[in-house]
Amino acid sequence: MTVSNHDLLVRPATAADAGPLIGVLAEAFHEGPLADWLIPDPADRRTVYYRYFKDAVYHGLEHGQVYTTGDQRAVAIWYPRLEPAPVDTRSRLATLEHIAGPYAPKFVLLEEMFDAFHPDEPHHYLAYLAVDPTRQNRGIGAALLADQHRRLDQLGLPAYLEASNMRNRRLYLRLGYHAGPTIVLPTEGPVIWRMWRGAPASGGRSPFPRTRPHRRSL
Repeated sequence: MTVSNHDLLVRPATAADAGPLIGVLAEAFHEGPLADWLIPDPADRRTVYYRYFKDAVYHGLEHGQVYTTGDQRAVAIWYPRLEPAPVDTRSRLATLEHIAGPYAPKFVLLEEMFDAFHPDEPHHYLAYLAVDPTRQNRGIGAALLADQHRRLDQLGLPAYLEASNMRNRRLYLRLGYHAGPTIVLPTEGPVIWRMWRGAPASGGRSPFPRTRPHRRSL
């Protein structure tokens, strides 16, 4: 099946898009080493992931920048991080306990690790990029990224993300990202690849910034 120009039209998402986009995120992230580590039981995973990504979509709509396509089969959630972001640890812990129940400790650990190794240099953070599994490998995710990359280049800002599997890592490398030091999740968790697309600079792009790990315990 081909992808129409309408399907590839990138636009800001609104609350009216939330339902379909939650489903896209839950399905796109349902399989993989990170999903297996977070929630080994696939049936429980589907229930918890719906709640987790419902929270992610509405948080992105309120505090970040959410983009989708004409057919609502893809979504990107970005956050401008022009200075270190404060974390309301008590509120976030309560939210994760409500969302994930007995699986909350690993979600807490994941978010702690991501926060500990997040660069302090001003950038935009790609928290989530997802394409409906039935629409993958058709350039839709790349189109969502290219749309934001154009804006970031105009602003002279870099982009940062975490890739949770090798397939995604290869995609980001093709699109101009560079891999930095990895994160290895404890308790036999998977490897997470930290990726950086530098700001335009003389002779290329700004390099992956040195990151001083910081801990903001949940």
